[in-house]
Amino acid sequence: MPGLLSSYAALRHRNYRLLWLGQLVSTSGSMMHTTAVLWHVTLLSGGGEKEKGLALALVGASKFLPIAALSLFSGVVADALDRRRLMIACNVLLTLIAGVLAALTFGGLGSAWPVYLLTALSSAVGMFDGPARQALIPQIVPARDLASAISLNAILFQAASVAGPALAGILMAEAGVGWVYAANAASFLAVLAALFAMRDVPAREGEPPRIELAAAVEGIRFVFREPLIRSSMLVDFFATLFASANYLLPIYAQDILDVGERGYGILYSAQAVGALVTSAALASLAPRIDRRGTWLLWSVVLYGLATVGFGLSTSFALSWAFLAVTGAADTVSVVLRNVIRQLATPDRLRGRMTSVNMLFFIGGPQLGEVEAGLVARAFGAPFSVVSGGIACLVSTALIAARSPWLRRYRRPEETEPASEAV
Repeated sequence: MPGLLSSYAALRHRNYRLLWLGQLVSTSGSMMHTTAVLWHVTLLSGGGEKEKGLALALVGASKFLPIAALSLFSGVVADALDRRRLMIACNVLLTLIAGVLAALTFGGLGSAWPVYLLTALSSAVGMFDGPARQALIPQIVPARDLASAISLNAILFQAASVAGPALAGILMAEAGVGWVYAANAASFLAVLAALFAMRDVPAREGEPPRIELAAAVEGIRFVFREPLIRSSMLVDFFATLFASANYLLPIYAQDILDVGERGYGILYSAQAVGALVTSAALASLAPRIDRRGTWLLWSVVLYGLATVGFGLSTSFALSWAFLAVTGAADTVSVVLRNVIRQLATPDRLRGRMTSVNMLFFIGGPQLGEVEAGLVARAFGAPFSVVSGGIACLVSTALIAARSPWLRRYRRPEETEPASEAV
């Protein structure tokens, strides 16, 4: 029992507990929204598999362009301003964007372009919310409980990723896409309530930077001169760039497996089910894993192999199982990467490190969505998924071969403070 309690030690801290609960509701709404957008644009495309592939690629492009344009600047803002207040402003804007999309959909939206535009705006706001949120966590959780907090964040995300798509599938089938967008707008109220309820947030270490180009360059230099952070980001980027099976699920649900909205929601939740089970285990195991670099690399290999299996499957049950394995493998990778990065980064640079990471962690999947959609348009969805899984395996092998420091990386003896951890 003491070991179990220590695994969830971060929840003992009131401010983190508030943020965790608020984000659980908000992230569930966001996952509902993402699921609905992918389904919605394929319906608005009005065509066959190639047109749907292009529509899905455009969703990825609308998310990636703001990430590419704002990622470096957003990290400077997160380090320069009050992170809690910045999150409040971002979540108010996200509420309004989701509300506008709901209103347009209720009014009989006949074109996909408003969906792309509002998706781009949401992505732009998220680029400021993400670094602020990630950098705030080490402020409200002591270093000794940081691995617990990161594992709990993974549990939060995966629980939301199970519930969100499943609820979206039911709500789309019973009431329509517009109600999914409305539910997402309402979900942001939970995280806003949590942020307003926080008390006595500790001051940040060091002087905040000025919002200028030199501060952004400092963050980039830090990331690329730290070989562990650099190589872990590259593994993540190429894996998610190529192995983007999730973004083609509307095509699989509609044209290959023929399972409709409900089946689509269940299929979309499969990765999260595997990830949720793994996250719960990692809350206890992650702080004790010694050969973290080896575990990280093999988890990405498993992710690529399961992606290939999904691409070859024509059975709903088998497809679901392969997606669940990808979710489990990705969770091991995510938790270990985040522990490595947070412990290796001084507090004054955490916002900028996170923003550079977001270019890889979020930009990779969104650029992968474009890549997967365009390849599916040219050669079909199964070819896109299988070739992406193989490319993931090849890129991981190449990075591992050139990064002995990552292969040899072990749990640090010291976990206090962040700047001395690695």
